[in-house]
Amino acid sequence: MVMQATLPPEAADALRPELPRLADDIIAAISVEVPDYARPMEGRFGDVTRFGVEVALSRFVDLLVGELHDDASTRETYVKLGRGEFRAGRSLDALLAAYRVGARVAWRRFVDAGTRGGLPPQALYDLGEAIFAYIDEISAESVEGFAEAQSAAAGETQRRRRRLLRLLAQDPPAEAEAVRTAAQAAGWPLPRSVAAIVVGEDENEDAVDAVAARLARRLGEGAVGAAVGGLAVVMLPDPAGPGRRRAIETALAGHPAALGPAVTWPDAAVSLRRAAAAYRLPGRQAGASPAGQSAAPSFGESGLVVADDHLPALLLAAEPALASDLARTRLAPLDGLAAGPRERLETTLRAWLDRPGQVQAVAEQLGVHPQTVRYRLKQLRELFGARLEDPDARFELSLALRAAAGVRYS
Repeated sequence: MVMQATLPPEAADALRPELPRLADDIIAAISVEVPDYARPMEGRFGDVTRFGVEVALSRFVDLLVGELHDDASTRETYVKLGRGEFRAGRSLDALLAAYRVGARVAWRRFVDAGTRGGLPPQALYDLGEAIFAYIDEISAESVEGFAEAQSAAAGETQRRRRRLLRLLAQDPPAEAEAVRTAAQAAGWPLPRSVAAIVVGEDENEDAVDAVAARLARRLGEGAVGAAVGGLAVVMLPDPAGPGRRRAIETALAGHPAALGPAVTWPDAAVSLRRAAAAYRLPGRQAGASPAGQSAAPSFGESGLVVADDHLPALLLAAEPALASDLARTRLAPLDGLAAGPRERLETTLRAWLDRPGQVQAVAEQLGVHPQTVRYRLKQLRELFGARLEDPDARFELSLALRAAAGVRYS
């Protein structure tokens, strides 16, 4: 603290006799005028309040007349008061109001004492300015202490939530009692159901941790976020609740993300696996498949892919080698074609398998004449033969075409 001495040293003789009674008056005024402190000044609360007032008054007079060079220990008194307000669950408003009340009472008393002691008017004006400058300085010290405690608490909360989320994501599942203990420490009531959201992936764990924590704050209502194995993960309670989907999409603001299924909390790892698989689906940045449709789910304007809406794609992605073999073997009749004709026949085959027998609808989808569709179907029957009439074979071909699109654009 820096304060210019504006009063002569003998002013201390006029002011110091007022300090004991002044401390009582300030405490009485604070208890009346500051609602949060309107209680008996007893026990630790009373001791802390009186100590703070007495230190402030003595320190002010000593600094004012240049008899004390301020040090870290006296400054720490007001930093600690700020920390104490946070830990007591109060805002700083009450403490800062108490400082202002104390300054007003002290100013009146010091003016009376200085007048009786023969201090000149200019010295009394300087005294008033010094009092309120001093209050500004100790207020700043308390603000610093409050912010330090707030930051430390936020860090501890995030550490506990990170531990909780990693327990929920553990596969095989963690012991239920360990999860309950971690949830209690994190202040997170265990919900009936949860769903995992994956909103990023990176080797930089600090970066994905920050992304997950930020999304969790946006979602509020019990969402917890942290880095899990390189993924930015948010665990969302009651995911099917009213307005939840809209809240997720708003919080994402178009950022790519994937939502796992709603499960009970012991199965949270299942939801996370599904969300991670959906987030990694081929085609997330791939664009369109040869059929003019997305090779994999589009993240769209909301940025969100819902895993349960794309189970076939997830099934194929779960066994990429198997999917590749399926595409290679079932579509082998097309291997002898040049790239252009093959692409046109694949497009037609997929459209026809999706709409069997609907030549007009297929033509409209592809933007060609129905006669063109009939001609291409004739070619396909020559290549695939009776398989186009067998339901199981048609199912395999449909799956193979989707697998081929995923393989091609991954």
